[in-house]
Amino acid sequence: MKLTFLQTIAFILIIAALVQMVEIILKKISPSLYTALGVFLPLITTNCAVLGVSLTVVTKEFNYGGVAHMLSLGESIVYAVGIALGFAMALVIFAGIREHIDLMEPPKGMKGTPIALITAGILALAFMGFTGIV
Repeated sequence: MKLTFLQTIAFILIIAALVQMVEIILKKISPSLYTALGVFLPLITTNCAVLGVSLTVVTKEFNYGGVAHMLSLGESIVYAVGIALGFAMALVIFAGIREHIDLMEPPKGMKGTPIALITAGILALAFMGFTGIV
């Protein structure tokens, strides 16, 4: 009997636990930042990142000599850390580009969301260059 229907419930439990940990750490390290961000910002960002990493690691298979096998625990951890570092790199690059755009004067029709979407598209094209490296 397959229990794949429990996969979503397991992801929800993992996300809830990680969100709680992030909030506790943030409250201890920087109470002023915790109150400034509110409780929903860490919740939203953690939900997106954790669910994405979880789904990617669970569905990943490697082919060794034509035989597919699931990731071991160690491989899963390395793969998840790599995904997290790539996501962090993309966020830092996008934040830098957004700050640069704020300092310059884009055309009136491109201010705000349009320039952000174009920037995200160009950044996505740049990251497509990494396809097939690993």
